[in-house]
Amino acid sequence: MRVNLTSKTKKEIKKGFLYLLFSIILATSLFFVNRYAFTLPDSIDNRLRDYFFSIRGEMPQSDDVVIIDIDEKSLQELGQWPWSRNKLSKILHNLTDANVMIMGFDILFSETDNSSPHKVLNELNIKRENIPNYDEEFARAIGSTPTILGYVFDLGQNPYSKQISPNTPGAIFERNKTLGEDYIIKADGVYLNLPLFEDNAYSSGFFNTIYDDSSGVIRSVPLVISYDDTLYSSLALELLRILLDAPNIYVNYNETGIENVTLNDVVIPTDRFGRFHVNFRGPGKTFKYFSASDIYHNTFDKKELEGKIVLIGTSAVGLFDLRAIPFDPVFPGVEVHANVIDNIIQGDFIVKNANHDSIDIILIFLITSITVMLVAYTPFLLNPVIIFGILSGTLYFIYTSMFVDGIILNIFFPILAIVSGAILATLLNYFFKIKQEEAIKAKFASKVSKEVMENLLKNVDSKEFQAMEKEVTVFFSDVRNFTKISEEMGSAKRLIEYLNQYMEPMSETIIKYEGTIDKYIGDAIMAYWNAPADVENHADKAVQASLEQIKSLEPLNKRLIEENKPLIDIGIGLNTGLAIVGEMGSSGRSDYTVIGDSINLGARLESLCKFYGSKLNISNFTKAKLEEEYVLRFLDLVKVKGKDEPAEIWQVHAQGKASKQLQEELDSHHNAVELYKNSKFDEALEIFKKLEGNENKTNENIYKIYISRCEEFIENPPINFKGVYEHSTKG
Repeated sequence: MRVNLTSKTKKEIKKGFLYLLFSIILATSLFFVNRYAFTLPDSIDNRLRDYFFSIRGEMPQSDDVVIIDIDEKSLQELGQWPWSRNKLSKILHNLTDANVMIMGFDILFSETDNSSPHKVLNELNIKRENIPNYDEEFARAIGSTPTILGYVFDLGQNPYSKQISPNTPGAIFERNKTLGEDYIIKADGVYLNLPLFEDNAYSSGFFNTIYDDSSGVIRSVPLVISYDDTLYSSLALELLRILLDAPNIYVNYNETGIENVTLNDVVIPTDRFGRFHVNFRGPGKTFKYFSASDIYHNTFDKKELEGKIVLIGTSAVGLFDLRAIPFDPVFPGVEVHANVIDNIIQGDFIVKNANHDSIDIILIFLITSITVMLVAYTPFLLNPVIIFGILSGTLYFIYTSMFVDGIILNIFFPILAIVSGAILATLLNYFFKIKQEEAIKAKFASKVSKEVMENLLKNVDSKEFQAMEKEVTVFFSDVRNFTKISEEMGSAKRLIEYLNQYMEPMSETIIKYEGTIDKYIGDAIMAYWNAPADVENHADKAVQASLEQIKSLEPLNKRLIEENKPLIDIGIGLNTGLAIVGEMGSSGRSDYTVIGDSINLGARLESLCKFYGSKLNISNFTKAKLEEEYVLRFLDLVKVKGKDEPAEIWQVHAQGKASKQLQEELDSHHNAVELYKNSKFDEALEIFKKLEGNENKTNENIYKIYISRCEEFIENPPINFKGVYEHSTKG
């Protein structure tokens, strides 16, 4: 039967065919990007998946794993790390007496105990019998308790890593290795415990944690690593092997790489690299923690540890074993291994297997076609509803696949398919027209003033962004005692809210005075003047902005007092000089910034505020560029770390003229400084002591500094003294 189609129908069919063809071309393009552009898409995909963990929230753990924590309390009670090994021996024995099932160290013992009486007396050539040897005592404790040691593989060709094999008695066999390529992680060396400890340990496993991308977030850990053509197991895997009484570990391959690792009848799925994707239970301290000092003093409930898997590690900030995970930016590294063990015990895996790539590809083609066709045939005002519906349905499907079915699917490319399909079907021409302008707005909208922004937009094609040498005034500020403040705030959320209260007015002041904010570094701000656009009298504007920031702390601190929050005090450093300014970075990721020695000097000036008791330090180079009148105090002529030429440091008190009392103090101070520079230390000392004794003095630190120096130089006269003080540290 022949069907006669109208001209209108034919056009609609042709139009539909073109949209379908267009969606297939777009999906094919996304497929090739997904296949060959690994770094950036994977990084974004990982961060999107991190949000899924936040949405899911915490989940219960099995309570089979506990952590013995070398925490701040332990360091206060038992002394700074490393402890004497006899203390660690006592901890192991106390845990064994509590009938723990097994213990694993997330700590490396690669050096001898310098506090051991045996070593101390040997170094002093004092011969005594029956002198305690803490290392031997610790080795005996390891050998007589269910203790598994940890070690670290060198994955970066460090010449100081050892080239010997770790002590891991369990054999690892590879099955069906010839099916596909070998993607397993390979080590170049290893950092081991002392042979004395390794020889006494029943077994050991590596505790390397590897970032999935440049974000520095840990999402997976390797279960096996290849070293010297031999496979070795992780600490978590080795603990489970011993608990399951498995004589061997089997690594199973398929066509795409490693498929899983098996212990007896326990199958542990991995990705092709042998990495285990961790189904994190929650933020730090989700697992049960016991302070190491409580274990040492035997002041814990032994029933709580009976039959438990024990991991010994640290959460103390100063011991640098804190990591970032999807739940928590400050997460004890030892708890990563606790999560791995608990995942395997409960069997609730999340798997990123190469076999799932086919699902990702189907999803990309299906979503792209649906988005393009629906957006094309839906009234414009309904497009947002359609797009939101497709996006919500897709994310829900991926979310349930991950946490219900345990399958990790790509998130970034399905979202990209929805967004790109909608944009290309409706706003393609408009998008390309404004793309360049929007890129500049996105980069500088929160960094520069409105006037500078408009100037940049008018000169899009100029050479403003090319790297060039230009005179700038650089600004560095930092919050004093921030570590103590962060501890008082209690949580990361409260700390960020607190910082934003401070950062917002500070940033507004910089932009108000035509400065450019370069970056926020924790509690610190870096900014500069005279780039990318020219700023007249940039040194004055930098000083004026700094003084206004210091003044604005008064109302801010009043609000903080009312909110029962810590007060804020800052130090600021300014320097003026030539720097390299421009767009810097890679083709995939870049930023407009400034670099050079003048920038480094600015940072040093800020860090020296605390040393000199000042709030605003400027260099003589900035002072020479000032057009307005300011109340200035000469602080020092110094060589800072990393610089050979000395620089003058000046303290800025205020803009305008000094009060009579302050001017008299400054005149006396500068008179004493001249005497000091001319090696007349006795006369200078007399003036500095008089100034230091004045109850209305405006800078206590500087007088104490010069009094100390004068007394030292009177006692030990310097040779060829030029008045230059050399700072051996950065601050």
